[in-house]
Amino acid sequence: MIKVEHLAKRYADVYAVNDISFEVEQGEILGLLGPNGAGKTTTMRILTCYMPATSGSATVAGYDVFHNSISVRRQIGYLPENVPLYPEMRVKEYLLFRARLKKVPYRDRKMKIGESIEKCRIKEVENQIIGTLSKGYRQRVGLADTLVHDPKILILDEPTIGLDPNQIRQVRQLVKELGEKHTILLSTHILPEVEMICGRVIIINKGKIVAMDTPSNLATQMKAGSNILLEVKGDGKKIQDALLGIQGVKKVIWQDGGEINNFTVEAEKGMDTREDIFLNVVKNNGIIREMRQAPVTLEEIFHQITTHEQEVTI
Repeated sequence: MIKVEHLAKRYADVYAVNDISFEVEQGEILGLLGPNGAGKTTTMRILTCYMPATSGSATVAGYDVFHNSISVRRQIGYLPENVPLYPEMRVKEYLLFRARLKKVPYRDRKMKIGESIEKCRIKEVENQIIGTLSKGYRQRVGLADTLVHDPKILILDEPTIGLDPNQIRQVRQLVKELGEKHTILLSTHILPEVEMICGRVIIINKGKIVAMDTPSNLATQMKAGSNILLEVKGDGKKIQDALLGIQGVKKVIWQDGGEINNFTVEAEKGMDTREDIFLNVVKNNGIIREMRQAPVTLEEIFHQITTHEQEVTI
């Protein structure tokens, strides 16, 4: 549905986007991650025909974004980071205005507006003035706007920014539901959100793609799952020294709890030290109450990649 090849956007000598290529398949929810200034919003603006690229190519639903921009816009629903609403208009009035701008046929407008209102759960505020709505409701009005012409593709730039936890949960659930019918390219800073919603992730840093895969495959690539969490009954200092003596162990973090001690054992990349940990703890009269691999979160992956702590092979 979306195909990007060697896309670049340059401002003088600075590249906001630098030779990126990726595809978004039909029915996929793809997460676009990166620190501030990484090039996420620039990429989305190029794909939605809001700005031209310096070089490269991009197609959306088979249409070239440079030569068929009107056709591209008919295929997409775009929610920018700052939703451009008219605060003096009523919700339903605004959606009718937007439906007319998007050339929704007259006979279909009432039905399409009603469907958008129902999907985004704003029925109870459809007659309110937009300026009186909470941030969460305004965000949902923006989402309803993206849906009113029933696009094949949704491009959502930080759809939950500025929302409270309850509102984030509501919008997150809405995006998941929309993913059952639409192809979605989603940009966000809330990393657990990506893990829950997206089937695949692109991490972009300084205008370049530095990783692209499913969250689980990224964790495997990075071999970041070598950290072991331990709860041990016994002499904490003695057990810490024993753990540090294991081949492949780089660091042991000890939380002294008296008789019950907790350890985080950090091993070298790709090393499985669990058997040696078990034998050394038992040898030093420790009783293992719990031993498990530390979970690898997308936040850890993101941090390691964007701070160059570890190289990832794409």
